[in-house]
Amino acid sequence: MTDQPYQGYDGYDGYDPYRQQPAPQGWPQQQPYDDPQAAQPYTQQWQGQTWETQVQPPVAPPAEETAYMPSQGAGAAYGGYQEPGWGGTQAPAHAQTPAHAQTPAPAQAPAQTPPTDGSEPGYGPATVAGNARITDAQRARLEGRSPIIEPGVQPAGLTALLGLLLAGAAAIGPYALVVPLVALQAVTAAGWFRLNGMWPARQGIALAFAGALTADVALLASGRTPAAILGTLGVWVLLALVLQLRSHADPDERMYGLMATVASAALAIVASGYLASHGDAVTVGAASVAVAVLVRALPLPTPASVAASLLAAAGAGALAGALTGLGSAGALLGAGAAVCALIGHRVASYDYPSRFVHFTAGVALPLAAAAPAVYLLGRALV
Repeated sequence: MTDQPYQGYDGYDGYDPYRQQPAPQGWPQQQPYDDPQAAQPYTQQWQGQTWETQVQPPVAPPAEETAYMPSQGAGAAYGGYQEPGWGGTQAPAHAQTPAHAQTPAPAQAPAQTPPTDGSEPGYGPATVAGNARITDAQRARLEGRSPIIEPGVQPAGLTALLGLLLAGAAAIGPYALVVPLVALQAVTAAGWFRLNGMWPARQGIALAFAGALTADVALLASGRTPAAILGTLGVWVLLALVLQLRSHADPDERMYGLMATVASAALAIVASGYLASHGDAVTVGAASVAVAVLVRALPLPTPASVAASLLAAAGAGALAGALTGLGSAGALLGAGAAVCALIGHRVASYDYPSRFVHFTAGVALPLAAAAPAVYLLGRALV
């Protein structure tokens, strides 16, 4: 019995299971709980790993980003849940929430095919349309269509105009020929980079165009000797190599940029062959290329179009040869220049080129590719 008087119901303040009671003499005193949550009678103490009790709503990625995403094992079809040990992936936080704190999330339809056994990723079926990850050329191949699109009539008209300007300027003199030649070299440098999908590439375009101008100046200063073209080409290849080695890009990107720069500079410099050639050969060759490209743009089957363009170029070469000092040899020169021009025309049609490619590479490559043939055949026939 204690000395305190008995308190009835009026003085009872409720039962507290965690209130410290006086212990009998000789018993050890019980220490109070240090954990502030221990005073809550219905708080369950988890031992080991704890979980987050707030459920975050799942954010669905865009459809184009999940078109080719592999499934993540056997749990991919159940909203992304995956037990630890299935494929080595730990379950997400909202999937491990205890039952009394987890809020059911709306089920999402799987974006993939039925899940695999977890050993290998599964992929959905290949799509032909509506997927931003495949190019137009790839879509055309999957649909059984050709990815080759030829420049058309308008770029062919610009090529013919530039060819006629070269032919007329060559009849006047080498200094008059420089004006349309510089325009041809500028369009060649820009068109090649755009044809390779590298745009903007101002440094590479400027480097290739600078090489072409250097070759022109070296030709005029050296009396139009072809050694100036070879010397400029060698120096510019070395310069492009040094500049690409100083780049901080990835090795694959540096190699790709090096090849594009060297090829663009080579084409622009080789176009200087018109300036090194005989004036009559330039007149015949440029006029033949102009006619060949126009005929190639006509809506004819490809074999018939190629044959017709070669015959037209030979006829134009014979006519231009009759007006100059080449005579009947102009037909051979015109046909040879047309063959190289058609190769350049085909290169500009490669793999679904854009409209800008057609109006740069499609205009310039036929004339630039024909320059070596004009020089070599002109030296042999004149």
